[in-house]
Amino acid sequence: MTETGKDGLKTVSLLVENKPGVLFRVVSHFKRRNYNIESIAVGPTEDKTVSRIVITMVADRRSMNSFVRLLRRTIDVLDVKTVEEDEVVARELALVKISARDRDAREQAIAYAKSRGAKVAELTETTVVLEVSDTFERVEDFINSASGFNVSGISRTGVTVIEKQ
Repeated sequence: MTETGKDGLKTVSLLVENKPGVLFRVVSHFKRRNYNIESIAVGPTEDKTVSRIVITMVADRRSMNSFVRLLRRTIDVLDVKTVEEDEVVARELALVKISARDRDAREQAIAYAKSRGAKVAELTETTVVLEVSDTFERVEDFINSASGFNVSGISRTGVTVIEKQ
C-alpha cells in the first residue's frame, strides 16, 4: 500500500461498471464506517462500459484490508486493488489561481511556474492560473511553496494511477 506523504495514507483502485449508482454505493461505505476520503478520481477506461475509481484515504493496514474485502462484495464492482507505489504511475493535477494585479507580480508567478516545471494555464490582466501535474507530494510542495504569492484559488483532481506493467 502506498504511503504518500502522510502516515497511513493509502490508495485503492477499483474497476466498476460504468452506470448510475455505482459511485454512490462505493462512497457510501466510507460514510458508514466513518472514513474520510482524502481524494477521489473517477473516469471511464479504454472500455467505455467500465470506469476506474481511485480513492486515497487514511487507514491502517488491517482496516484497509477489511475495507477492500467489503468493496469487492459491492454490486457492480469488478476489481479492487490496493496500490503499491512501485507498481504504478501516480499523478495529480492542480490549478492554482494567483491574483496578480501588476505586471511584476504576474512575471514573478510565471517565473515561479517555470522554475517548478508547471505551466501557465491562463493569463489575464489580474490573475495567473498555474497548472501543475506530478506526484501527490510534489503537487503538495508546489502549493505550499506558492503561499508567498496571493493565491486566490486552488482546485485539485485527486490522485489517479495506472499500473506500469
